[in-house]
Amino acid sequence: MTTPTSAGRPRGRRVRAALDRLYGACAGIAAVCLVAILVIILAQVLARWSGLTFPGATSYAGYCMAAASFFAFASALNHGAHIRVSLLLQAAGRHRRWLELWCFAVASALMWYFVVHAFQSTRWSWRFGDVSQGQDATPLWIPQSAMVIGGIVFAIALTDRLVRVIRTGDPGIRREVAGDGTG
Repeated sequence: MTTPTSAGRPRGRRVRAALDRLYGACAGIAAVCLVAILVIILAQVLARWSGLTFPGATSYAGYCMAAASFFAFASALNHGAHIRVSLLLQAAGRHRRWLELWCFAVASALMWYFVVHAFQSTRWSWRFGDVSQGQDATPLWIPQSAMVIGGIVFAIALTDRLVRVIRTGDPGIRREVAGDGTG
């Protein structure tokens, strides 16, 4: 049962709206990271044409790619873009809910485990002043932080889907991907 809030909307709807905004914001950040990769590559090409160097360009593009990936995970899950074994889920019949519960429980647990250890790694990188091995000598906690934040949002999304399966029996994933096997 949801309890009304002062705004007159049930709490569950407000939480859903907030989570959807969070997932959308992360997708936006992922898009910005992809544009940043394009800009870095173009800057590197222009630098080569003009005889200049762009130290660390490859590393920066790699950092942006990792950030884009982790920030896009939650939105991709919600839009059905992650690989799911749809045929197996359909074949499960009346046991589909249990299979979905098991999958989201395992995925949530693994992702939260990853987040804890990624956070610890990032904290140690910051504490020891660890820098990248490339020409850029970037403090590693900076790109690692994007991974941790994106990982947290993805873990929240997986947990969100697990709770939805527990409450409604349906993970609520919109299937917008062509050829996802749901045909």
